[in-house]
Amino acid sequence: MMDAIGALDRVLQELTLFAAVGLAMGGVDELLVDLIALWRWCASPPPSPIASERYAWGRMAVFVPAWEESEVIGAMLTTALNHYDHPDYRLYVGAYPNDPATIAAVRRVMARDDRVRLAINSRDGPTTKADCLNILWHRLLADDRETGTSTRAVVLHDAEDVVHADELRLFDALIEHWAVVQLPVVPLIRRDAGVMGALVSGTYADEFADAHRRVMPVRTFLGAAMPLAGTGCAIDPAMLARIAAARGGDPFDPVSLVEDYELGLRIAELGGRGCFVRRRDASGRLIAVRAYFPHRVADSVRQKSRWLAGIAFAGWDRTGWGRARAIGENWMRMRDRRGPLALLILLASYVALLGWGARWSLDHLIGLAAPALPDGLIAVLAVNGMLLGWRLVVRAWTTGRGYGWRQALLSAPRLFLGNYIALLAGRAGAVRYVGMLRGAAPAWGKTRHDFPAVAER
Repeated sequence: MMDAIGALDRVLQELTLFAAVGLAMGGVDELLVDLIALWRWCASPPPSPIASERYAWGRMAVFVPAWEESEVIGAMLTTALNHYDHPDYRLYVGAYPNDPATIAAVRRVMARDDRVRLAINSRDGPTTKADCLNILWHRLLADDRETGTSTRAVVLHDAEDVVHADELRLFDALIEHWAVVQLPVVPLIRRDAGVMGALVSGTYADEFADAHRRVMPVRTFLGAAMPLAGTGCAIDPAMLARIAAARGGDPFDPVSLVEDYELGLRIAELGGRGCFVRRRDASGRLIAVRAYFPHRVADSVRQKSRWLAGIAFAGWDRTGWGRARAIGENWMRMRDRRGPLALLILLASYVALLGWGARWSLDHLIGLAAPALPDGLIAVLAVNGMLLGWRLVVRAWTTGRGYGWRQALLSAPRLFLGNYIALLAGRAGAVRYVGMLRGAAPAWGKTRHDFPAVAER
């Protein structure tokens, strides 16, 4: 028995060392981002206002790919038509012949407003989101040829999005200077879905608030490629045409699980600059995309496993690295792909924590003293404690800025729920990636969507 306990002690010490060093490296990495973000916030001038009425507005095309979205697409299109403050735009919706409910919902809106255009895929769905976007691209090209119109920007949205009234005006004013413009995404917290639903949806609020308030501005500042969120972004059609010319006519890669992420990197490789923009309207409200995200653990795991498989796993062989001297670019790509290692470190941390709890219980119950940790390891753990405290403060601040102090306080316990979901998604993402390596066809792994009530928009 003593030999077994001695072996357990050695395993726990090694596991703790691995987890502690890994957490310290991750903490320092995040701290560097914090410092750059802080310097940028202090040094950046205030944003200029949106162009006034004298601006020559251009034609805007909004792409909305849809598969089994009959419950939300009608409300989304109607809301967009009512919200948008822009003189010249069209809404293009992609659907599938074996999804008659979605087609019917779109046609009901088309009957009331001819700015809505429906493009039906020649193949049954689901294919992939990228494939559906390609159908919309070809429909736009056909419309532009027929009318002699030149579209100024292609805007991507999902079927569950609530758009901001000033979005198209902002895109129109900026797209002349940038190849792609990305707005913040604001996940809405599901207060109508019970305690667990509010907590799960709240993890998205925390994560997007951190990513879009802290990390994305740093990426733009460093000149690194800007991965798109897949919604709330505008792309220069000339850039899409360049990508399409090199890809047989289709700008979106139909075999990609994360076509939005890869598209942002591809644009940067072609020399296109990306802009992540945070602006407020005349009333002080953030110009952003608002939407419900999954509020069930299983749905969240399914969604995040697709992100992990497409970015953290497949990113190594699909998108590669930047130029050798592009330090900022390669740093950001490494951050994108650290997910599997970070989850392994996180798992080791929890196992070590449980293991030491069991070991100290033996010490208390039978008087078998647990070994003392080395001074160096204690020092690393102390540093990790300070880094964790700082991380929780920053997380609370980014969440609180967008959602208020109550949600800021909840961001700490939601961190542990988010870790649990991430661990489950890591396993599912690895399985999905192995399937890709074995030749499994990519599928549109979407989750069920709801459209927010009027009061939550």
